[in-house]
Amino acid sequence: MARKGGGGGGFHDLLPVMAEKLGGEGLINELCNGFQMLMDKEKGVITLESLRRNSSLLGLWDMGEEELVSMMREGDLDGDGALNQMEFCVLMFRLSPELMEESLYWLDDALEKEFKAS
Repeated sequence: MARKGGGGGGFHDLLPVMAEKLGGEGLINELCNGFQMLMDKEKGVITLESLRRNSSLLGLWDMGEEELVSMMREGDLDGDGALNQMEFCVLMFRLSPELMEESLYWLDDALEKEFKAS
């Protein structure tokens, strides 16, 4: 995930490109790697502080405080103030509308294969 050039540039969604190149399993592995880079190593979750400190590692260097807080709020499904790995992966998919559409295709394809195998 990256953002376009400085000063208020829009979000540039790289997940669909990554999914196409890596496949579903490869994409999940990359998301897990991203989580590892952003998380607080002692707590094992992404905190607002660890997101502030590590966001530039993923090309999010121009995200403002309000955007970081909003990202944490949107992803924090259990309300504990932090993102676990599952919440982070769900958030990344939710932030990628194109990938959400593709994931429905993958799900349909997987279900179809499962029914044919039965």
